[in-house]
Amino acid sequence: MKLQSSVVTVIGHKLFWISMFFGLIWANALIGTTDLKNWLIENTLTVFALLFLVFTYTKYRFSNTSYVLICVFLCLYVYGSKYTYAQNLFGYWLQELFHTSRNNYDRIVHFSFGALLYYPLQDCLSNGLKISKDLALRLPVLIILSASALYEILEWLVADVFFVEQGLSYLGTQGDIWDSQKDMGLAFLGVVLVAVCFYLYSILKNRKKRQN
Repeated sequence: MKLQSSVVTVIGHKLFWISMFFGLIWANALIGTTDLKNWLIENTLTVFALLFLVFTYTKYRFSNTSYVLICVFLCLYVYGSKYTYAQNLFGYWLQELFHTSRNNYDRIVHFSFGALLYYPLQDCLSNGLKISKDLALRLPVLIILSASALYEILEWLVADVFFVEQGLSYLGTQGDIWDSQKDMGLAFLGVVLVAVCFYLYSILKNRKKRQN
C-alpha cells in the first residue's frame, strides 16, 4: 500500500510530467539525430544540468514555474542537437519565412538562455540563498552574461582543442566571424528584457500593496 501510495503521489506531481515531457523530447533528439558525435558533445552540458537539478532537489526545490521554464529551454537546446544548429529544420523554415541569410535557430536558443532562465535564477537567489530581493533582481543578469561568455570559451576549447573533427558542426558559425559576440549579445538582450519586465512588475505589485 505504501509503495502504491508513493507511485500515485509521484505520478500526480507536476514535476513528474515536466520530466516525462523533456525525456520524450530528449529521446526523440537522440533517435532522430543526423550526427551522433555532435549530439553527444552538445548534450554533455545537458547531462551536467540534469545532474545539478537532481542532486540539489533535496536541498532546494525550484517553483513549478521555474521547472517549466528550465524544461522549455532544455527542450530547445536538445532539439538543436538533433540536426546540429546550423542544419536545424525549424531554423530552415524560419530562414525561408523571413528570407534570412543563415539558419538562425542557434540565435533563438541563445536568446532563450537569457529570457527563460532569468526567473529560475531569481527564484533560487531570492528563495533558496535568501539574497535580498533587489540584488536577486539584478544578479541573474550578470550570471547569464558570465555563463554565456563561459559557454563561448567552452565552444572554442571543444572545437579547437578536444574535438577538432566535430568543431565546425559544433560551433555552427555558418561563416559569421562575429557569431560568438552575437550569441552573447542575444543572451544578454533576453535576460535584460525579462529583468526589466520583472522589475516593473514588482514595482506595480508593491504599489498595489501600499494602496490596499
